[in-house]
Formats: sequence, structure tokens, C-alpha cells
Amino acid sequence: MIELTVEEVAKIVGGQLHGDGSLVVSGSVETDSRLIQAGGLFFAKPGEETDGHLFVGSAFAGGAVAAVVERLVEESITQIVVKDSVAALGLLASFVVAELKAKGQLVVIGVTGSNGKTTTKNMLRTVLSEFGKTVAPQESFNNEVGAPYSMLKIDEQTKYLVVELGADGLGSISYLTKMCKPDVAIELKVGLAHAGEFGGIETTEQIKAELVEELSSNDFALLNADDPRVINMASKTKAQIKTFAIGSAADYRATEVKPTIAGTSFVLTRSDATSEVVNLQILGEHHVYNALATLAVADVLGLDSTKSIRALESMKLAERWRMELRTREDGLTVINDAYNASPDSMKAALVTLADLGRQTGRPTVAVIGEMAELGEFSINEHDAIGRLIVRLNIDQLVVVGQGAKLVHMGASQEGSWDGESKYFDEIYQALDYLRGMLTSNEIVLVKSSKSANLRHLGDDLLEVNA
Repeated sequence: MIELTVEEVAKIVGGQLHGDGSLVVSGSVETDSRLIQAGGLFFAKPGEETDGHLFVGSAFAGGAVAAVVERLVEESITQIVVKDSVAALGLLASFVVAELKAKGQLVVIGVTGSNGKTTTKNMLRTVLSEFGKTVAPQESFNNEVGAPYSMLKIDEQTKYLVVELGADGLGSISYLTKMCKPDVAIELKVGLAHAGEFGGIETTEQIKAELVEELSSNDFALLNADDPRVINMASKTKAQIKTFAIGSAADYRATEVKPTIAGTSFVLTRSDATSEVVNLQILGEHHVYNALATLAVADVLGLDSTKSIRALESMKLAERWRMELRTREDGLTVINDAYNASPDSMKAALVTLADLGRQTGRPTVAVIGEMAELGEFSINEHDAIGRLIVRLNIDQLVVVGQGAKLVHMGASQEGSWDGESKYFDEIYQALDYLRGMLTSNEIVLVKSSKSANLRHLGDDLLEVNA
């Protein structure tokens, strides 16, 4: 955050100042009073479970110089009253980003897509940090609160800002894009994630395209050429286009993709015919797209290619509970990918599991929970995943929770299976079964949406004789 007086903040957010406007915001901007430090600015945000206005006093006790509120809390505390504190947070973020961009020192990279945003964001942070101070969101801070909150972590020393843009209906990505004004934008994939919520994949495509529609001719749009809905966005932007792909011709193409227990390797070939081998420690062919996009950003920004690849190769984990491979002390391998799930990411994870089984000759077990937010597509997509598991020759399927029961039913209806699929209503039932069934030789994939809570089951499986 750049230093501003409270009076300046009030003008930026269009609020009414109550108290001492000469105070200087020299610390961070926070929406959680527990994180406030000396010189900080607190945004009192009404929430689903509690109300930030209840913690204004705590924020001042922690060192806040002022609070942005929707109603006055105490006359003795400096406050800026606004109609909407979330909108005010966005206005402040937009101002700070614009100020630093105007000085020519800040480059902004925006990332969106139905899958892969968080991993790509983490890859970009790892690579860009080798070349200058980089700010990127923690976890999946990509909505109207998380994105501006992350933007406000920049200061005069920040060289690169990575913004993850999540979709929350029509206009949501446009709103965030106008706020951060990316110089480089990445479109990873348009899939069925949130399709039920948005009313169909066509609407998802429309929302995702909002990112590139806001770009100027001086900006770059990096598009996944393997996704027809993404490559169609080339006609919707004024930006300079660069493409990346595995199966299609592209400016940045991966060939000889080889997923192994140790990670994923591929050959990066550019449009100028230069090529380099990349050895990721991150598991899964689908993460190759994220790596391609990251290396394309490095090239567009004129960064050293070898240094960028070495930084990417140093990453040991995409993110907690995202294709997180760990080996139990007795040899059991668990791939915990139960933070997010869509039909696309589910298929990609299952293909990786099947590939590893074939390579190693070890038995494979898929532990599957619900893919949330699919709406009218839920029945067909869960059924299809069950049938895919059989066709991939995965050895055992364990399905957990009513929301995923159709995965079990779909697998059971495939003629080649006879009892290899087990269904449990509750997580503890599945865990007990798995502990009794597993030896030390299997490779186990745990995959579901976060709401299914299977990520903790995956952690529990790593305990020997629990």
C-alpha cells in the first residue's frame, strides 16, 4: 500500500470523513481486525456470519489509524462512512494500481479460467519473483473482496502484480479487470465449473471473455489454443495474441509430455523453433498448460528463459490439496486433489492416476466426492465420471456422499466391473473401509470439490495404522 492521508482515502472512495483527516495510512489495508498493525486501514465489511463493524474497536486497538465503515461506530474514532465498503475497497485498489502503473514501474498480469487459475498464479509468483518484487494473492483471493485486497499489498517497490480473476456472474470479471488494468492476460480454459450457477457454459465463456475485452492494443492476451471457446476470444480483443497448447499449433507448444511419480516433463517449443526441456516437480499433464502460460508471460516481458524455467522447476507443490502427492512411510502414495473439482479437472486427475498405475504397475484407487455447482449438468457429469473410471482401468473406486452417488452408479453399470466400486454416505465410513483395504502398494487419488471435505480424508490416509 502506498502512503495516503485519511483525507485522501476519503476522497478516493467517495466517503464522508469523521475525525482526523491528517492521519497517514502507512500500514496495510485489512478486512480482518486481527491482521491490523500500526498505521493500518480497516474496512468494516458486513459478512454472512458476522459484521466487521463489531470489530472496529479491535482494529484501532491493533494500531489502525482509521476505518472505512457503512455506519458510524464510535464518534471518538476516525472513520470514513461509505454506502458500500466492498465497493470502496475496489475504488482504493483501482487508485493505487493506477498510481503505480502511471510511474511506469508496475506490470500487471491477470489470470482467469475455469481451471488452473490458482496454480498458474503460484507459478507466476515463483518465476517473476526471480526478477523483481512480486505480489500475488494468497489462496484463491479472486473475488470482489479478495482481488482488491490482494492488489492493495503492492507498494513503490513492487515490480509485478499477479491478479487472479474469479467469475461471479456477468460483469464480475469486467469489474475486476477495470480495477487492475492488466498488461498481460491469461485465458486458461472455459469449462463446466460454475456452469450450473451461471446457466450454461455459453454464459461462462461470455464472463471469461470479459478479461480480454478490456485490453488495449498495447497489451497481450495469452490464449489456450486447445480450447475452442478460449481461442474464439481472439476476435473479441484489441490485444496482441499469443497462444499456448499441447495438442494444437501454438506460439508455445508442449510435446513429449510425460507424467511420472516425480512430476511432469515436457519439451517447450516456441514459434521461432527454439525448444527447451522442462521438468516440473508438479504432478499432472493438465498443469503443463499452466506452465506454458507462465513461460509465455516471461517471454512477453523479456525475461531470461533459462532462469524462468529453472524457477518453475523448483516448485515442489502447486498448492495445498491440489495434486499434492505424498508418500506414506510404508510406501502408500496419496494424491490429494480435493480442493476444487469440475468435470475437466476430475478427468485430468483420473487420467494422471491411470497413467501412473500403468507406468509403475501399482494398483490404483480413486476416492471421489461431489463436483459442486454443476446445476442441471450434475447428473450426467457425475455418471460420466463413473464410467470413465472404469474405462481408464482404475482398479478400485470409493465414492463418498450423496452428491457423488451417481459416480458409483455410473461405474457399477459398466459391464466390465463387478463390485470394484464402493459407496459410503459418510466420510468416516469411507476412511474406515480404506484403512482396512489398502496395503502399502497402491496409488490413491482423492478428488472432490472443497465442500465435500475429502481433503482431510486424504491427509488422514497418510497416517499409518491410525
